[in-house]
Amino acid sequence: MRGFQRCLAVLATVSAAGLATAAPADQPADEPVRVIGLEPSVRPDWAPRVTTIERTPGWFERALSGIEPPYPASLRFLEDVGNWHEPFIRPGMTGPYDIRGWHSQ
Repeated sequence: MRGFQRCLAVLATVSAAGLATAAPADQPADEPVRVIGLEPSVRPDWAPRVTTIERTPGWFERALSGIEPPYPASLRFLEDVGNWHEPFIRPGMTGPYDIRGWHSQ
């Protein structure tokens, strides 16, 4: 908990010093500047949003490579993966832990 409290203290100091108050050019002038993340329940209108999810044609094939059909229902979460980092679809550890064989390709 101490590390978290230190982080909050540093953020408060940086914000109070005006170092974290640079706002995007399209932010309304009358809107207070917020450091996104300090109030996760409040998202400014000018904050970027993901509007489309783009997948290449072989995205599902790559995500499911190394897994034998029939695919378990637990992998249906892949249908909802957006444009964020998803560790399940990236190579992980090497050696005996590479159960999907991604490092040997």
